Amino acid sequence: MEETTHILKILKETSKALKEKKNDKIRHLSNKLIHHASINQDPDIVALTVIIYTLSKLVERKDYQERKNWNKFYNNFTSNIDDMIKTLESENIEEFRKEINENRTLINTLTGDLKKYISEVFRRAKINKASRLYEHGISMEKTAKILGVSIWELSEYVGTTRIADVNLAVTMPIKQRIKIAEEIFK
Repeated sequence: MEETTHILKILKETSKALKEKKNDKIRHLSNKLIHHASINQDPDIVALTVIIYTLSKLVERKDYQERKNWNKFYNNFTSNIDDMIKTLESENIEEFRKEINENRTLINTLTGDLKKYISEVFRRAKINKASRLYEHGISMEKTAKILGVSIWELSEYVGTTRIADVNLAVTMPIKQRIKIAEEIFK
């Protein structure tokens, strides 16, 4: 139940930030949720992080908002977030999952350039969130599978972000290790 409360809180904050068009706040909420998703590895929560991150990118890009059908799409997208909140408040997890899938299919209702642009933002959001899951210690293969991206796309993105640049061979200098050992055996 604590999980549901946390997700519900993030969704409510996301809804509010959407109405205020605060893309930085929305992105921050997505990052908070990715930590939760990395622990539970629940595909629905992972999908939700992608949805929220995508929203942050869409709010950020003012040029999308001038496209035909933008208002209808945006209103449907935000309404869907509100529907997710209602289903969680009523503790209807199955309906919540349906709402997540409904959100994914909203892109398919678009036509023309807007569909192409938003599909690309959504694809990039998946790769970005996959890299964040990988950063939290989930294997690259599992992360790619959960988010439906190729390992190639993920590894290329991770390589540019330097997430994987962790030198595990760095140890404490030998003089410092000897000093600690001497302290232990005094």
